[in-house]
Amino acid sequence: MKHNRLGNSGLWVSELGLGTNAFGKRADEETSIRVIHAALDGGINFVDTANIYAGTESERIIGKALEGRRDKVVLTTKAGLPCGDGPDERGSSRRHLQRELENSLRRLKTDYVDLYQIHTFDPHTPLEETLRTLDDFVSSGKVRYIGASNYAAWEFMKALGISESKGFVRYISSQTSYSLADRTPERELIPMCLDQGVGIIPYFPLAGGILSGKYSGGAEGAPAGSRADTDPNFGRFLSERYLDLGRRVSKLAEEAGTTPSALSLSWLMNRPAVSTVIVGATRPEQVESNLVSVDLQPDRDLLEKLDEISEPFRSGEPFAVYRLD
Repeated sequence: MKHNRLGNSGLWVSELGLGTNAFGKRADEETSIRVIHAALDGGINFVDTANIYAGTESERIIGKALEGRRDKVVLTTKAGLPCGDGPDERGSSRRHLQRELENSLRRLKTDYVDLYQIHTFDPHTPLEETLRTLDDFVSSGKVRYIGASNYAAWEFMKALGISESKGFVRYISSQTSYSLADRTPERELIPMCLDQGVGIIPYFPLAGGILSGKYSGGAEGAPAGSRADTDPNFGRFLSERYLDLGRRVSKLAEEAGTTPSALSLSWLMNRPAVSTVIVGATRPEQVESNLVSVDLQPDRDLLEKLDEISEPFRSGEPFAVYRLD
């Protein structure tokens, strides 16, 4: 497994990471633990979760799975999206972040996280308050590095400017929707990250499974346990525009003798600024299938074909973005 620096930091992460949004939801505890162990055994060291995944169950399961193996993992969690209905149960205020970090550490059965990410920009809290709080977390030893998710380029750059002027630790990573089906980060976010030495962590690298080929026929006939089967809201993504892209990627993968998932992940690994690509799994077999991507070496002609068929997805709206009201 190849390892990359996360941005310009000294933190090294596996080029393929494990997303855990499904743990405790589409994958039960026993299966989720097997998935984590399969990922670690396969060379993955980057495990991504959040305080709200499966109503906190994801963090609890990960904490159980990592007992005795914590020091081998670059563990990241997030806070900021709503975790309740109260006014202080969302956002990136000092009060909210302090409470949520302590809760996450307890569930994860650890005294530190390697990367703590703000889940989305908070328009109601001064950035200086958020960044000073994160700086305190790092000084306390409870957090090693900090990052942000779902920030627009201008929001991220503003945060970097405040950190520099105040002498705070700075964000080293930006987690964003990025895939063949969503190249919108290439317009502003990725140029900013390249200029500032920030690592990109794509989420939805397979566009929720569309790029895996599983939805070639649309929502009808979706595999049992898939997002389209378990989440009625996912149907909004299954437009003909995305489905056609999925079919074209599958055709190129078949011609190359590989799977559409592996090809899509490999394309991302070859993009500028990308440090690690997080992909979820609900079965150990999916981890093994995704690991094929790390050994795949698409030639220039194939990469150019993928660029060509995905070019229309540089414009328009992102495939996904999560924001506070």
